[in-house]
Amino acid sequence: MSYFLDLFSPETYEAYKQSNQEVSGFRNRHKKIAERVNPGDKFLCYITKLSRWFGVLEVKSKAFIDDAPIFYPESDPFIVRFHVKPIVLLEVDKAIPIHEDKIWASLSFTRDLKKPSTAWTGKVRGSLIQLDERDGEFLEDALQRQVYGGIQYPIDEDKYRKLVANPVRRADKTVLVSVPEDEPDDEQEPEQQETRDSIRIQALLAEVGSRMGFSIWLPRADRGRVLNEWKEGSKHLLEKLPLNYNDTTLKTIENIDVLWLKGGSIFRAFEIEHSTSVYSGILRMADLLALQPNMDINIHIVAPDSKRDKVFQEIRRPVFSLLERKPLSEICTFISYDSLLELSKERHLSHLSDTVLDEYAEEPE
Repeated sequence: MSYFLDLFSPETYEAYKQSNQEVSGFRNRHKKIAERVNPGDKFLCYITKLSRWFGVLEVKSKAFIDDAPIFYPESDPFIVRFHVKPIVLLEVDKAIPIHEDKIWASLSFTRDLKKPSTAWTGKVRGSLIQLDERDGEFLEDALQRQVYGGIQYPIDEDKYRKLVANPVRRADKTVLVSVPEDEPDDEQEPEQQETRDSIRIQALLAEVGSRMGFSIWLPRADRGRVLNEWKEGSKHLLEKLPLNYNDTTLKTIENIDVLWLKGGSIFRAFEIEHSTSVYSGILRMADLLALQPNMDINIHIVAPDSKRDKVFQEIRRPVFSLLERKPLSEICTFISYDSLLELSKERHLSHLSDTVLDEYAEEPE
C-alpha cells in the first residue's frame, strides 16, 4: 500500500462534501501519474490556502476517465477519476494545520525547517505526489484520532468564505472566479532586490529551455542583464521571432519574459512575477489570449512560493475567467522559484520532453 497526495482548494473541498463522496477526480494532466495508483492505496487529503490535512480516502479502483459532471454542473475539469471510500473526512475546523507543532516536528519534509520557511511547499505542489510511507502512516493516525474528540482549530468564517471562489456563467459553462482584495504587503522587498531576483530566474528559465533543445526569446530590454547571469546564452537566443502575427500581437509576444520555441512555434511562455501585485505578467498573458484566442500554447506564471495563493486569486479574476477561448485558470499554471530550481538540477534535461514541466507546475485545485 502507498500514500498519495490529494489536493483540494476550499471550493473543491466544499463540493466534495456535497457529493456522494464515492469518487475523487484529478485534471487530465494527471492521467499518466494516476496509473501508479492501485486499489488499496490511500489518498491523504490536504486543503490548499488553509494548509490543513482533512481526510483519508481508500482507493477502490484503478484510474478511469469520465467527463460526466460531478462537482460542477456544466463542465467538470476533474475527469481522471478513482472510486474511493472515505476513511476520515473532517470538518474544516477539525482539519489539522501543517504548522501544528506535532505535525511539523514529525513530517520528513518539515521537521528540519523553521516554521516561517516555505521550503516544504514543494512536497505539496500537486496532487498524486507519492508520500513517504512513514509520513503517510503518521498522518493517517493523526487524522483518525481527530475523528473522535481531537482538537479544534477554529477558522474565521468570513475569511474562509472569501477563499471559496464564486461561480459565474459563461456562454459555454460555469467557471469559478475570485475577486482579490487589495492588501498591503508588509514584507515587500526593495525594488533593487526584486529586479535582481527576477533576472536570475529569467536566466534560469532560459538556460533550462536551451538545455532541452529550445531556442529562446527574451525581451530586448532584458538581454544584457540576463546574459550577465547566463554566460552561454547568446548562442541560443533568437534575434527575430519567426511568427506571422499582426504588429500588436507581435509587440505583446516580444515583451513576454521568456519564450521557448522550436520549429517556428512557441511551446512555452513564462512571465515572472516578483512584485507585490503579481499582476503585470498575468495581464500580458491575458492580452495575448484576447488578441489571439485560438493560439494554443502553454503559459506559466513563475513566482516565489509566498505568492502562490495571490497568483491563483489573480488568474481567477472575472476579466480573466471570461476570455473568449477558455478561462485563464484552465490555461495558465504556477511554477514556484523552488520548483524551477529543482527542475534545473535534473541531470538528463537534454533527453526530456517539455512535458516534464507539468510535473513541476501547479493549477488552482
